[in-house]
Amino acid sequence: MNAGSVVAQPSPNTLRGAETNFYAEAVEQQFDITMFGQQVHVVATPVQYTWNYGDGTVFGPQPSMGGPLPQDRWGEKTRTSHAYAATGDFQVVLTTSFQGTYSVNSGPPLPIPGQGQFSAPPQGVSVWRSLTRNYADDCNANPQGQGCPGAVTPR
Repeated sequence: MNAGSVVAQPSPNTLRGAETNFYAEAVEQQFDITMFGQQVHVVATPVQYTWNYGDGTVFGPQPSMGGPLPQDRWGEKTRTSHAYAATGDFQVVLTTSFQGTYSVNSGPPLPIPGQGQFSAPPQGVSVWRSLTRNYADDCNANPQGQGCPGAVTPR
C-alpha cells in the first residue's frame, strides 16, 4: 500500500513564524489478488489525513489533503499549513487513512470494515530565522552605505 507523499511549500527551507503549506499526494489504489482460488479485487480510497509536523504539533485526522499554492501565495495560511515557532530541522510525517471495498470473482463491491492507516516517508524541512534591518542610507548617493550591495557591514 502506498501512503502517498508529503509536499511542502516552500521546501526544503522555510522561515520561523511563516506559514508553510503542506499537502498530500495520495491516490486511490486497486489490487487484484488470488485467495483460496478466488479472484479478489480490492479498492483502497484515501479518506483522512493526519499531519505530524515534527515539532510536537499534530493535525488530524481530517478529510483535507490540502493542495498546492502558486509561488506568489506561499506564506498564506491554508487548511494544512503550519507555522513553526522555533528554528531547526523537522521531519514531517503524513498518515493516510484508507477505506476499502472488495469484490470476489467480479461480484458486487462489498465494504471492508474499518480503516487502514499508512504513513508516508518523512519529509525533511529546515526552519530558518530571518533578520530584517532598516537603513537610512541612499545606495545611489553613497554606494558604500550600510545595507548597500557590496558595502562592508560592521559586526
